[in-house]
Amino acid sequence: MLPFDEDTNPRAAGWIAQHESIAQDSDVKRVAEYILSRDRDGKRFAAVLRDTIDQLLNGEATGRYAWEDLYKTEKTHAGTLVEINLQREFKFDDGADVGSRGEHPMDYKILGVDVDCKFSQDFGKWMIPPEAMGHLCLLVWADDLKSQWSAGIFRVREEWLNTGRNRDKKLTLKAEHRMDKVHWLWHEEKLPENVLLHLDDATRKQILLEGARKGQQRVNELFRRVQNRRIGRGAIRTAAKQLDYMARLREGDGRARTVLRKEGIVIAGPYSKHQDIARRIGAEVPQRGEFVSFRVAEAMPYHADRPSVELEGRHWVLAGPDDLAMPAPRLPRVTGEEEA
Repeated sequence: MLPFDEDTNPRAAGWIAQHESIAQDSDVKRVAEYILSRDRDGKRFAAVLRDTIDQLLNGEATGRYAWEDLYKTEKTHAGTLVEINLQREFKFDDGADVGSRGEHPMDYKILGVDVDCKFSQDFGKWMIPPEAMGHLCLLVWADDLKSQWSAGIFRVREEWLNTGRNRDKKLTLKAEHRMDKVHWLWHEEKLPENVLLHLDDATRKQILLEGARKGQQRVNELFRRVQNRRIGRGAIRTAAKQLDYMARLREGDGRARTVLRKEGIVIAGPYSKHQDIARRIGAEVPQRGEFVSFRVAEAMPYHADRPSVELEGRHWVLAGPDDLAMPAPRLPRVTGEEEA
């Protein structure tokens, strides 16, 4: 069954039905099918974009959490990092050199088709080199403030482009063709949230405490004040401002799991056992590279039919505002957790 089958991927099937001229391009269809077959729900693609933005922010060294705080040169470098990180994730082959004199190396070769990767933080602002004319481009957009991203395949044709007015004579896609000439694999999907960016100022200041040697305290505050919400590694790196930032989460004197468990708060990671516990108790479920903290209370008759989970021989529910704080149970140990 192909990824475009209506029963397995209605979004992709809808795009093909809507844009028959794109669907008739066999290379576009083959490349799109291949990418979707490797990542049906787009979670791998979205994770790459999240990790790339966090890589640019470099929170453990800079304390930054907002795209607008990047230098101009860093923003320019974003496209290269997206290209590299997508190739690492999906193992795309290197593309060939194209152009009249082979002066432009295409980024990928997918099923024998050369594909250029173009990223923009501003939707529609992809800069397409004239040497890519007639070839395919993988157009990628992500906006950290909106927490949205898109990715689609575009056949570069002169009549669909604005004339290049910049020094490199690079071209941009005409606004009227951003939807009907691009085969969108995913459009305006949810980007894993940059939690620190979307907190209110008061809460963020309570977490990002000033001063040296406060990395552990900042991580503890992050998981204490931001509960039942998926927290990515980037936020942890920025709070810790240390290269060994994941150590701040582990069990140990003063560390987040040990300190917060005394307050009834557990921290679930992106492991199947932890995900199952979060799902069964009704908490937010952490995905790849994410963690979720939530307060629990021992199940009592007055909790009625509230979802519960058994840990350490007792049943637990998500704590409500009226539940008194009590020490929480340990979550199951996970093989490899120390390296996660």
